[in-house]
Amino acid sequence: MKFDPPLTTATLIQRYKRFLADVRFDDGTEATAHCANPGSMMGLAEPGSVLWLSKSDNPKRKLAWSWELVDVGTSLVGVHTGKANALVEAAIIGGDIQELGGYETLRREVKYGENSRIDLLLEDPARPMAFIEVKSVTLSRKKGLAEFPDSKTARGAKHMAELAEMAKKGHRAVVFFLVQRSDCNHMQPAADIDPKYAESLKEALAAGVEVLCYSCRLSPKEITLDRRLEVAI
Repeated sequence: MKFDPPLTTATLIQRYKRFLADVRFDDGTEATAHCANPGSMMGLAEPGSVLWLSKSDNPKRKLAWSWELVDVGTSLVGVHTGKANALVEAAIIGGDIQELGGYETLRREVKYGENSRIDLLLEDPARPMAFIEVKSVTLSRKKGLAEFPDSKTARGAKHMAELAEMAKKGHRAVVFFLVQRSDCNHMQPAADIDPKYAESLKEALAAGVEVLCYSCRLSPKEITLDRRLEVAI
């Protein structure tokens, strides 16, 4: 996924109300940017951090700037959770995820379960449908270890239960953890942050849900999938 037009650098003044971030550009001017990340962003929102922002030309948007990347020293980190689905979709279409290859069609945001929508649905006449739930992972508190979630998520446990139901019905059900950073080599649930989610993930695996986890290569020019990571449940 390429950034077009190119991103603009800035310094973080503060993140507040979850979805807002005050930033200072290199020329000294300041602006409020949209932060498309509902999590705690633990370790990613320190005042003074170097950021990369995209700008929208849509006159209907209240905030023209969007926070895309942050430099944490060991890696750039993609903080825009909305980009995760598109990154995984592009990688599937491009044949970069061998485990999810060979399907005829791909659909987004398809209704299923109890008033939910699955992020991606793969279909092919010759095989079971594949229901894919994408999770954007940014937390790393220990060198080399990615963790999810970075805050409690009631919806996350609900999604795991619904994926488990799909697996029980004979479909493929996949939770895809996309680690939007390059400095991690394995991943595990953050059980101390959300024990209910960690338990729901174990139960989903026992029901037949598959787990995939990939890291990303990130630069101010583009984000692409990198390699598969091991997951310890």
